[in-house]
Amino acid sequence: MQKTTGIHHITAMVNDAQRNIDFYAGVLGLRLVKKTINFDRPEVYHLYFGNEAGDPGTVITFFPWENQMNGRIGTGQVGVTSYVIPAGSIAFWKDRLKKFGVRFIQNVRYGEIYLQFQDPDGLEIELVERNDGAKNPWSFGGVSSEVAIKGFGGATLISAQPNKTAEVLEDILGLEPVGQEESFLRFKSEIGNRIDIKLTPSVRGLMGAGTVHHIAWRARDEEDHKRWRELLVEKGFYPTEILDRNYFKALYFHEGGGILFEIATDEPGFAVDEPADELGKKLMLPSWLESKREELEHKLPQVESRVLEGDKQ
Repeated sequence: MQKTTGIHHITAMVNDAQRNIDFYAGVLGLRLVKKTINFDRPEVYHLYFGNEAGDPGTVITFFPWENQMNGRIGTGQVGVTSYVIPAGSIAFWKDRLKKFGVRFIQNVRYGEIYLQFQDPDGLEIELVERNDGAKNPWSFGGVSSEVAIKGFGGATLISAQPNKTAEVLEDILGLEPVGQEESFLRFKSEIGNRIDIKLTPSVRGLMGAGTVHHIAWRARDEEDHKRWRELLVEKGFYPTEILDRNYFKALYFHEGGGILFEIATDEPGFAVDEPADELGKKLMLPSWLESKREELEHKLPQVESRVLEGDKQ
């Protein structure tokens, strides 16, 4: 059967681009691997953060637009994004969050300790220690490679119909059911992502700043991607056509619980249009918008990935 290995990326909505970079690069130590634009709304940035290479399974992306209304986390959305940190690094991350005034709580789920907090726009984030995943060699500011976030640990889905979402995870995407603990139903991907479906009632989600727009699942290559689309049509879903996002091919569909799912190819990756050691430094545009570079650079706010004052002391 068709089977995804796990999460490819997660995309969210925020307001301020520089504040977004300061938090995910400055505080969390992720690398800004791509600074480009929303292909559908070129006056809005599309920012990508991940490990050193921007490997699939590590990248969170953002559409920062100051004029959008605040959203509300609820049904039909990804409620929480989980990151894996190296075993033994949780004390470092507690100290770091305190240092930058990020309030957090500690919780236990399925026998694992999670640090739960919000980013400046209200997105729910959590860190969990695991041996899963390769070490991230990237160091930035006060975050060394020894404690750096390795990639996604998983996500918590808030579904309008949890049973239908569970069916898609298991029967379409091929995730392995783990079991139920209190108000969460858990699945596990081939690469170790833990996907929890929240079973308790929630308010209806409203799209806007501080919410996740979609979660993307991995396809190995373009042929595998085409087979995914054929399968979705066969199973009665209505996927979009395959779209070229420069760094991967993408298709989208809504699963039965209202959450927007994407399936994205691993290739060609973020070094397709700039050297690996230069990732994220320059505004990258698709070929059809290159003629408008001067106009777009004038409209877009000036932003940079910078070491925060708290790490200069």
